[in-house]
Amino acid sequence: MIQDLVMVLVAVALSLILSQSRLSFDAFSFVGLACWALIVLAAHLLFRSCGLYNTVWRFASTPDFFNILKGCGSLTVVLYLASLGFRFFFQPVAGLNERQFIVFFLVSFTIISAPRLYYRFLRDGASWRILRRAPGDAPVKQALFIGRLSEADVIVRFTRTAVPAEYAIAGIMATEADVPLGTRIQGVPVVALRPRLVEVLEDYVRGTENLDLLIFGNGAERDIEDYAELVRVARHSGIAVVQFSGLSELGQGGRLVLDTVEMETIMRRSAVATDTTRIGAFVAGKRVMVTGGAGSIGRVLVKRALELGAESVLVADNSEFGIFQLDQLIDDKYRDRLTSRIVDVTDRPHMMRLVSEFKPAILFHAAALKHVPLLEENWEAAIETNVFGTLACAKIAAECGVPQFLLISSDKAVAPTSVLGVTKRAAEQIVSSLHEAHAAPSPLHAAAANGHRAGAHHTHSVGAHRSGTKFIAVRFGNVFGSNGSVATIFQAQIEAGGPVTITDRRMTRYFMTVAEAVDLVIMSAADAEQRQGKDDYAIYMLDMGKPVPILEVAETMIRMAGKSPYTDIPIRFTGIRPGEKLHEMLHGENEEVVKLDIAKIFGLRSDVVQWSKIEAALPALLAAMHDRDKAAALAVLAGIDRVEEDIGTRGRAVPQTAARIG
Repeated sequence: MIQDLVMVLVAVALSLILSQSRLSFDAFSFVGLACWALIVLAAHLLFRSCGLYNTVWRFASTPDFFNILKGCGSLTVVLYLASLGFRFFFQPVAGLNERQFIVFFLVSFTIISAPRLYYRFLRDGASWRILRRAPGDAPVKQALFIGRLSEADVIVRFTRTAVPAEYAIAGIMATEADVPLGTRIQGVPVVALRPRLVEVLEDYVRGTENLDLLIFGNGAERDIEDYAELVRVARHSGIAVVQFSGLSELGQGGRLVLDTVEMETIMRRSAVATDTTRIGAFVAGKRVMVTGGAGSIGRVLVKRALELGAESVLVADNSEFGIFQLDQLIDDKYRDRLTSRIVDVTDRPHMMRLVSEFKPAILFHAAALKHVPLLEENWEAAIETNVFGTLACAKIAAECGVPQFLLISSDKAVAPTSVLGVTKRAAEQIVSSLHEAHAAPSPLHAAAANGHRAGAHHTHSVGAHRSGTKFIAVRFGNVFGSNGSVATIFQAQIEAGGPVTITDRRMTRYFMTVAEAVDLVIMSAADAEQRQGKDDYAIYMLDMGKPVPILEVAETMIRMAGKSPYTDIPIRFTGIRPGEKLHEMLHGENEEVVKLDIAKIFGLRSDVVQWSKIEAALPALLAAMHDRDKAAALAVLAGIDRVEEDIGTRGRAVPQTAARIG
């Protein structure tokens, strides 16, 4: 402000000198000094009203220079009108006419704008970055940007204003095809256009030894057909690959938010837009319990609940190392709201004590064993955790009056051919039956069971009255990057130099990012809380998009590692393992898929097994486990589908199911 006022006084003096005016009064007399003071006061008030001081110089742009133009023009008009008034009421002033005011306007605009423009030029130029760098600062990384020119303009600007400078954009590869090659955005040239992005990048990296970074624009994985190939070329040349997702710390000069490009981005399935407001309102202020909270999905559920403002989160998991890893992932600001307990979900007394003391409003049951081939051999552990663990947690939720119980299910539960699938199917049936029973006013009947592990599995009744617990299950397919998923297995095999092993070249799977899955799980719980009566759903299904060939996943991951499939990294086909299917399904023939008013979430309608009949099957299941009779145990679980047939379900025949899993 002081500089502007000095410049106004300089502009007045220059306008008089340049127009060779001789005033009739002394500029340093009392009258002259009074005129200087009035001009300064008028200039200050007009400049403030025109918004000259509502911006930071280094971010000055066209609207700011228009404000200067408006301020100088207004000041010139005010001074001219004041001179006319003085001339009319008092006496004419010799040496003062319209010529001086025109010169004043031009001079004032020029000398007030020039410092801002020059400062902006310095901030955006290489000279400023060189001058402000300390000897110990890390070297600035040279980067190429691939994306829309509108984003390039923002990125170039903020890489130049960042303190300390981290990146310098050396060239822009535009996704628009109608941009003249050689066009400069803030001095940075456009070096490539579609569809020659890959070709130009290959030429560029061969001739540029100091290129460190490739920055993709937001949504580039959907806009650019050769996205995966561009990533491969960059990584093969030792160039880091990131993706622009926004800006932060604008008040401190601006910083780019650059996310590492992972395999889940390459899958080209558009991300689900999360209704953060709704899930935030659902979770905020509530006590949340997550069984299996140290697992792949569980730990993201825990972290997300804390971010959404949960009052407190309790993790129940039997993995000491998993809980240790979870603790390393949680920010310090959330630690006072997180409690972890090492406990097996089948330990009913311990779980009962935890739930009754913590009093959660939501219980996410993510604890499960899920490795298909391993569970074919370890079928007892699968039944123990996936069936009786779910049964114990669900009953405890009912007895303790937990408002909502949500089971994390799997597409393996549809037409199951594996131990994992049939145990997950049984877990869904337990939850569905409890959902129906607790939604109805009729009492539930209980049956006692004996014999297995001296009290570890007692089939207590859920009560002779409604507990008010809402039971639901959410079913979805593979979560990319979760423990034991193909992504983590392939990554380890590629790092070891191969071979990458695939069971069958025809195999496909549904994939979803873990962040997507967790937000949709929470959204399903929020939706279920509001539903009653015929519009209520026991099972929700997530829209996983189209199934992806596993072979395509392997080939893409190899290319992303800078290698060539079959040449640098061999791919070996091993044959389908026990329990595996070529193609998974998200819903069965006897299930009606209902479209909801929520993106990527469906409700499922199907006939439900009566709770009393599920309890009646449990003693036979316990007996089969006691006798270590796998066929008998799986027949009991498959027989629950026969119970569905008895009550009129359009499900598949049980003998076929038993044959598939026996």
